[in-house]
Amino acid sequence: MRVLVQRVTAAQVTVGGELVGRIEPDPQGLVALVGVTHDDTEAIAKALADKLWRLRILDGERSAADLNAPVLVVSQFTLYADTAKGRRPSWSSAASGPIAEPLVDAFAAALRALGATVATGRFGAHMHIELTNDGPVTLLLEA
Repeated sequence: MRVLVQRVTAAQVTVGGELVGRIEPDPQGLVALVGVTHDDTEAIAKALADKLWRLRILDGERSAADLNAPVLVVSQFTLYADTAKGRRPSWSSAASGPIAEPLVDAFAAALRALGATVATGRFGAHMHIELTNDGPVTLLLEA
């Protein structure tokens, strides 16, 4: 599993013009773009959610847990693109929807269980994500 984390001051997701997820941090929150590969498990999803929740990347070296910062979770299979050969990415390392969707849901549920306010995108949809990156701060977490 890969989670690309961005520190933000605002973020929202729309699908077909419909707002499906929004966070309004005060003052900061996180956007978590989540990619799943074939051998990921619910235990990995929970461990990465805990890591994200406690990661000290907000102002004053504080974590989302310290500030009760909201998190926008969006599935992103393209995090497993293989661009080593040719000009067309290979998606063979990305898990299929029936495997990936429950694990993205488990990641979001694990954050909620830790106390996070979580908004989500819509799995498998063409989404428009608007965010204001703060810093900018962007990190890649991997299991």
